Amino acid sequence: MSQAATPRLIVIGENIHTTRVLQRKGPRIAVVDGAEVIKFTTGDGADRTLTVPESMKKTQDYEQGRIKHVKVAIDAAMAGGAEAALGIEYLRSMAAAQERTGAHFLDLNVDEIALKPDLQMAAMRWLVRTMEGLTTLPLSIDSSSVEIIRAGFEALSGKGARAMLNSASLERLEALDLAKAHNAAVVITSAGEKGMPDGPQQRVDHAARMVEAAEARGMARHDLYIDPLIFPVSVDTAFGPHSLDAIRELRRRFGPDVHITGGMSNVSFGIPNRKLINEVFLVLALEAGADSAIMDPVVNRPDALATLDRTAPAYKLAEDVILNRDRHCKNYLRAWRKGELKA
Repeated sequence: MSQAATPRLIVIGENIHTTRVLQRKGPRIAVVDGAEVIKFTTGDGADRTLTVPESMKKTQDYEQGRIKHVKVAIDAAMAGGAEAALGIEYLRSMAAAQERTGAHFLDLNVDEIALKPDLQMAAMRWLVRTMEGLTTLPLSIDSSSVEIIRAGFEALSGKGARAMLNSASLERLEALDLAKAHNAAVVITSAGEKGMPDGPQQRVDHAARMVEAAEARGMARHDLYIDPLIFPVSVDTAFGPHSLDAIRELRRRFGPDVHITGGMSNVSFGIPNRKLINEVFLVLALEAGADSAIMDPVVNRPDALATLDRTAPAYKLAEDVILNRDRHCKNYLRAWRKGELKA
């Protein structure tokens, strides 16, 4: 068996996001005494359930068969009602699972907790204070809004491990000032002033400008985590090579001084057996020079990479998709329909 190399991987666990969903027809959802519930297991092995509230049942996600389970937990815990303790325990179990499977940071995002910015900021403050009591891992404060990130950093007690800011880019350079003010590590992305990068060279050029901007503020390179932006290969199979080529060039240009990360699971959106695509892409990204990943370590176990059989047909099919050798994923999808793809 040919196995993947496993260099050290800094995992930014991405599970505590209000965007995260469970399928209503999946194994984690059940009906107990007439109530729809989310099943989970506590850190001490006890089975518990969290009730799906009526407000969730009025959403478009619910109508389309999805339940935003992290949102349910945070809402329940913040409301302080009968299920508040269960909401806290749910978040504790999520943190523990990521810590157990290799996370080094826990990424927190509340962007979909509500539509109003003041409610989002209140939720971020609450979540940061709460998670500091539930985990010893450093927190990564993540949002599409710098003001929500600022609220998260202002809520930190200062007694825990050094935090991370996710993320800064050319369109929001003020996030670098915030990271500097709080002595935080920072994810810097390859986004441009007015949009996403086009091709690997633009990714590298934008990231290089961000490194320069961070250094101009007195930030050390070892505190910088470059995200070249990973897009779904289901949209364009050229996106896989674009990301990998950018990672190679960033590592060549900056050597070991910076970290290179990225939302690794983005690559598999819209493709069946996402676990397989994610694992193969992660192997290729590490070989290209990445040393970090924004990922779900519970589903894609970092320690399992060493056991991947790179000669297996399923691995080869996934690799062909990622490296743009399988246009429109035709061979991969044909194998999926035949039941030939096993992670």
